Amino acid sequence: MILLVLIITPFVAAMILAFIGDRKVAPVINIFSSFLTFLAGIALAVEVFRHGQFVAGGKFFFVDAFNVYLSVLTAFVSMTTAVFSRRYMQREKDHGKVGHTRMRFYHAMFQMFIFAMLLCLLTNNIGVLWIAMELATLSTVLLVSLYRTPNAIEAAWKYFILCGVGIAQALFGTVLLYFAAEKVIGEGGEALLWTNLIEVSGSLEPTVLSLAFVFLVVGYGTKVGLVPLHNWLPDAHSEGPTPISAVLSGLLLNIALYALVRCKVLVDGSTHTHYAGNIMMGFGIISILVASFSILRQKDIKRMFSYSSIEHMGIATFAFGLGGSIATFGALLHMLMHSITKSSIFFTVGHVCQMNQTQEISRIKGLFKGDPFTGWSLMLGAMAIAGMPPFGIFTSEFLILTATIKDVPLLTPLILIGLAVAFAGLLRKVQYMVSGDIPSYFKQLKTARTPVILHMALVLALAFYMPAFLYKWFQAAVELLK
Repeated sequence: MILLVLIITPFVAAMILAFIGDRKVAPVINIFSSFLTFLAGIALAVEVFRHGQFVAGGKFFFVDAFNVYLSVLTAFVSMTTAVFSRRYMQREKDHGKVGHTRMRFYHAMFQMFIFAMLLCLLTNNIGVLWIAMELATLSTVLLVSLYRTPNAIEAAWKYFILCGVGIAQALFGTVLLYFAAEKVIGEGGEALLWTNLIEVSGSLEPTVLSLAFVFLVVGYGTKVGLVPLHNWLPDAHSEGPTPISAVLSGLLLNIALYALVRCKVLVDGSTHTHYAGNIMMGFGIISILVASFSILRQKDIKRMFSYSSIEHMGIATFAFGLGGSIATFGALLHMLMHSITKSSIFFTVGHVCQMNQTQEISRIKGLFKGDPFTGWSLMLGAMAIAGMPPFGIFTSEFLILTATIKDVPLLTPLILIGLAVAFAGLLRKVQYMVSGDIPSYFKQLKTARTPVILHMALVLALAFYMPAFLYKWFQAAVELLK
């Protein structure tokens, strides 16, 4: 029943919001349904914590320590984003950027996006996972193009085409995976279930799975935003509404990486080599370096932080590829810290852009004087995402670096160069925006502060203390993945 509530709530909310349109109650329904989804996620996590992993719905759903942790994270960030978007989107509507029809699209597709992500995480069927990933793509295409400007439509098409091509590669990899599994398990839906695949992974044909993983890493790696498959991500972030940037960066990238990591476990069990891990490490290192140097060249604040997302997903991908207890634990913690921090940053960036009526970094300045809360939120968010202590990302990066020094010391300088360049680039540009005098076009606005405060407090608190239940979650997930 808990699992059913978690999955069905955003789907029903999407249907309701599609019918009621842009009435005053729409944002309230959006927030309430997101809150109910979050409560259901917490209840499901408690169930897994007490009784361990389980299969439900006639083997259609599968819940363990790895996907339930990401489900709670998805529900939490979706809830705070819904709270943030109420005032933000109303201001966009007041300024004429969106009309009644597009607001209907916004609320309905927001909930449909949440439904698609939760279905990706909780399904036990690799075919349904692929379908749900495609549904997440289609729902966010409409959200990226919400403003209907030429640049927004171009960004949406680029997102649709590149991710469509990528997801087609993932489909071919899924077909190859089924081809290997049906020879062991037999024909039919049983050969598509994660639980069955994990049990027989040692009996699957290594050559077929090695080939399948190449297609899967290209397909799902496109959604993760790994270089050189990343070109859609900066455009989608910069042209879409800021709340969508928050959930794209904080959640969708995690979902695609989740699928990739699940596939890596199968390939490792079949080949008994580090083949899949080496591929992930290669993509991760390239993503870290390219994204870090790209940050230095950005003139748009949302594009800058989108390249930061590519860098951090590169770090997590590298850590999962490296494997081992420390690196895997660090990767799980890094996904958590990045999601909470980056969504908070995009909340603040939304306020900044509306106050200055621009996304150009060169025209944003004087935030400390104009709005101290927003200025300090941006500064602290940049410090956190750059990996400064005492924020949680420093902890996760320290764990990953420790594992790298132990297992592959020759790659350590490359990671350090990427981290140092990103650190310098982010703080240099953010320092310019928060300091100086208030520009004449600056407009003081009432902002949604609660989501920002809550996210930053969590990032800071988790750096000093990890609750026992969260530590056990991570430890259980590490045993599944290392």
